[in-house]
Amino acid sequence: MVVQLLRHQFTVKQFHKMAESGILSENDRVELIRGEMIDMSPIGTRHSGCVNRLVNLLIQLLGKKIVLSAQNPVELDEISEPQPDIALLKPRPDFYSNAHPQPEDIFLLIEVADTTVKYDRQVKIPLYAEANISEVWLIDVNQEIIEVYRHPHQGIYQDMQTLEKNQSLSIFAFPGVSINVSEIF
Repeated sequence: MVVQLLRHQFTVKQFHKMAESGILSENDRVELIRGEMIDMSPIGTRHSGCVNRLVNLLIQLLGKKIVLSAQNPVELDEISEPQPDIALLKPRPDFYSNAHPQPEDIFLLIEVADTTVKYDRQVKIPLYAEANISEVWLIDVNQEIIEVYRHPHQGIYQDMQTLEKNQSLSIFAFPGVSINVSEIF
């Protein structure tokens, strides 16, 4: 006998309704990926320290050229609303209080990973490519490396490079801004 598990697919609108009605609370650490609610991993100290360093560094370097959104949702399409660790967004007077950012609002998404490297690489990075996000960084705090993904085409990033300590990188949207990888760890 074969047992088939039933899955229920949710839309972003349904996901928001669950939050509005109290089914999901602000304390529920879930994100919507391809219509499925996915529990997010607890945040460890190395992870949070890296995010804090990045927030500080990026605000110093880019200031009012961006809205820096930390661990907040981005709405990629009707069935995916992930919560990247950092999103560099185009400035808007409402600071995205009227609607979550959409792909066209995003300069850069950053995922910081300690226990979720494989999931981020195999699930979230392809999801971002399909949404045509121009640049994504996957920061592996255990290996102390940064994978930089750029130039999505037909749902696949065409350019990927891995950077280690003492190497420099820039943000595609801000080529004059240089960051040493060591500053992030």
